[in-house]
Amino acid sequence: MAITQAMQQDIVNYLLDAEQERKEVLKLTENYPELSLNTAYDVQTLLIRRKIEAGTRSIGYKLGLTSKAKQEMMGVYEAIYGVLTRDMLALEWEPMDHKQFIHPKAEPEIAFFIGEDLQGTDITGEDVLRATQYVAAAIEVIDSRYLDFKFTLPDVVADNCSSAKFVIGSKMVPVRDVELPELGVVMTKNSQVVTTGSGAAVLGDPAVSVAWAVNKLGERGLGLRRGDVVLSGAITEAIAFKPGDTIQAQFAHLGSVTLSCV
Repeated sequence: MAITQAMQQDIVNYLLDAEQERKEVLKLTENYPELSLNTAYDVQTLLIRRKIEAGTRSIGYKLGLTSKAKQEMMGVYEAIYGVLTRDMLALEWEPMDHKQFIHPKAEPEIAFFIGEDLQGTDITGEDVLRATQYVAAAIEVIDSRYLDFKFTLPDVVADNCSSAKFVIGSKMVPVRDVELPELGVVMTKNSQVVTTGSGAAVLGDPAVSVAWAVNKLGERGLGLRRGDVVLSGAITEAIAFKPGDTIQAQFAHLGSVTLSCV
């Protein structure tokens, strides 16, 4: 049975209610086993439209499943993208209230600041580098609405790829001044090292990851706009946190970015 427009609206209401009520819900494919990846992106578009109508605005994109190991683990062959909205941007010096989340986790990422429009279906990593003004250290907070953080690919795409919040460090570096695949990061929780990685974990090169997103958006007639922020994908596994925890990602050349939770 095909997913109708009315069903898509029901799904959006279901996900928005879960987010607003801070409650876990069953994944969509429990009730809509025929949900396809393409339809899931349609649902994501409707979800973001509802949020924009409520007063926020789109400011960029985030990438997910950019690790080859994670793709193999989930049995998929490509990354996914979600939309960043203005209300997701958190300030580094303001603690996050854990009560706004369900079961949050933090991931270190490289943020790209796009300096010119970029659209197409044959975009390369070099094209991304030409269009990017700066890169910066970032931490993304993911917070799936699904029970026990378990889902299929269409489930997570419809849920805007578990997007919740993100924090960007204060140091902006011209993209040509760093070797993105070699960029190392050490992530700590309460001053204890919990994970390390490098930019190469993101599809071999974070710029290639962003190029993938542009090409995928291009299939739907979309692209990046001047002024967009793009989170290129998690460099390490996600780390759960709770009230009282402080997460810091220390990047080579990009400095550090910190998230504290109350």
